[in-house]
Amino acid sequence: MTDTPVPMNSTIARVTERIRTRSAASRADYMARIREAAAKGPARTHLTCGNQAHAYAAAGEQKPLLAEGRVPNIGIVTAYNDMLSAHQPFEVFPARIKAALDGTATAQVAGGVPAMCDGITQGQTGMEMSLFSRDVIALAAGVAMSHNCFDAAIYLGVCDKIVPGLIIAAATFGHVPAIFAPAGPMTSGLPNDEKSRVRNAYAAGEIGRDKLMAAEMASYHGPGTCTFYGTANSNQMLMEIMGLHLPGASFINPNTPLRDALTDHAARRAAAITALGNDYRPAAEILDERAFVNGIVGLMATGGSTNLVIHLPAMARAAGIVLDLEDFDEISSVVPLMARVYPNGLADVNHFHAAGGMQFLIRELLKGGYLNADARTVAGDGLALYTQEPKLIDGRLSWVEGPETSLNDKILRPAAAPFQPQGGLKQLSGNLGRGVIKISAVAPEHRLIEAPCRVFTDQEQVKAAFAAGEFTSDTVVVVRFQGPQANGMPELHSLTPVLSVLQGRGLKVALVTDGRMSGASGKVPAAIHVCPEAVGGGPIAKVQDGDILRLDAEAGTLDCLSEGFETRPAATADLSANEHGLGRELFSVFRRNVGPATSGAAVIV
Repeated sequence: MTDTPVPMNSTIARVTERIRTRSAASRADYMARIREAAAKGPARTHLTCGNQAHAYAAAGEQKPLLAEGRVPNIGIVTAYNDMLSAHQPFEVFPARIKAALDGTATAQVAGGVPAMCDGITQGQTGMEMSLFSRDVIALAAGVAMSHNCFDAAIYLGVCDKIVPGLIIAAATFGHVPAIFAPAGPMTSGLPNDEKSRVRNAYAAGEIGRDKLMAAEMASYHGPGTCTFYGTANSNQMLMEIMGLHLPGASFINPNTPLRDALTDHAARRAAAITALGNDYRPAAEILDERAFVNGIVGLMATGGSTNLVIHLPAMARAAGIVLDLEDFDEISSVVPLMARVYPNGLADVNHFHAAGGMQFLIRELLKGGYLNADARTVAGDGLALYTQEPKLIDGRLSWVEGPETSLNDKILRPAAAPFQPQGGLKQLSGNLGRGVIKISAVAPEHRLIEAPCRVFTDQEQVKAAFAAGEFTSDTVVVVRFQGPQANGMPELHSLTPVLSVLQGRGLKVALVTDGRMSGASGKVPAAIHVCPEAVGGGPIAKVQDGDILRLDAEAGTLDCLSEGFETRPAATADLSANEHGLGRELFSVFRRNVGPATSGAAVIV
């Protein structure tokens, strides 16, 4: 990178300053608490001998160093389980981390957090606990860190709710430095567009379950994250551009020498940035308004997951930062869409990485003035460090300048010659409330629809209507009572094949819902996260079959055009079935106390 400063884009600068001003009081209160915690010094000096004996009793060879208290102790918070491909590699990470420190520091697994897979629960009852699992993860990580024995933390998590939950915990314990060590994506399997073709063929009744199963198993075939650009890989992009990964760490495949070397270095770097040394980098100082704006910029430049529009406000609130949908919308209006990764293109994240990946992306965004270049990171000061990529040279980990040109302009393009001049997300507002739509994969001819609606209260009703051949003309499908208060705001991704088939038949179709779609939101326009939600009497609860709805993704509007709509009583629904089964009983307190999607659909922040 050149040393010549690049003027920041005026919109990015204005949004950053607006967030800073909006957050002034809450951020000041937060930082005062963090400074108070940091001023007490390394936590273990305040533990009694009895406290410490309990903490070190099973530490084996590390006991003498822990008892002396002269070297940093790193807390490992892990989302390991061997059911999730993305988290299975974490099984060996604690041992690697301890070995890499080699007496210069100690490390202990502070605790584990749950990690559920939306791919497993998609369209199932368990999906109703998915969003709430983020808050549970934050609480579990908070319990782990509450032992107050750690000078830094390494967080091991990858997928949808896991990273946001861990960030909430890292921000809450913001006086403690935090590094996120990823596991990486699985190697490429069946191409994602072929997987989608098979799913649509099955939804249309053209093939049997045996062929569908074979395609799914060929797609999800080994350790690592799913290779499409959904929430999990959007999380990894986010952690890198926000400065919580080591440069270039996001998309290195699991169980490779480079992946292992990066994990080893993350351990050593965590030890180097504690308050015991000369480069103290508490998580609170990294998680400021600059980092969150940079994260949103990255999301827009890559066409990332709509789930982050919910997660980022919740993550930010934990650090005293207040985000609003207008911030996402304005940033999206100026940030170019530089990447085409499935479902916004045919490539997967391995192809994206090979084309230049995060290093080329960040270099171009810096050149265009789209990032807060002076942001603090775990690697050092300034995002220019993240234009460097890791290499193993003679067996040693080194960082060299990343590519200055795209290695495949069908996947990754420079900011000056993007796929689209604007990012992939739009705020929607109108007499139906506020929501968002991801349009990076939606063809321009599908971004405006004005049509009669069909109203449903769950996705199974939509599938039944499709199977009965009831969709024969242009239709806006409304699926309501899917918000966080109603049933935990499940993703409705299993509707994607059905709606895609209808669109493929030449119909204009769209989805309007107070629920979520997934990071794999695709070619059908979907107005999601509509607030206020139906269960609270929001306008979406007043819609009736046959009402004319207008969704204009370009203009950012969402309206019911039928006369008398606004004066109707809101419909109600029998939600008693949401109260029990597969653990739903345990989350009633969450449903009663959750906030709106516009502020993160959170319970604990």
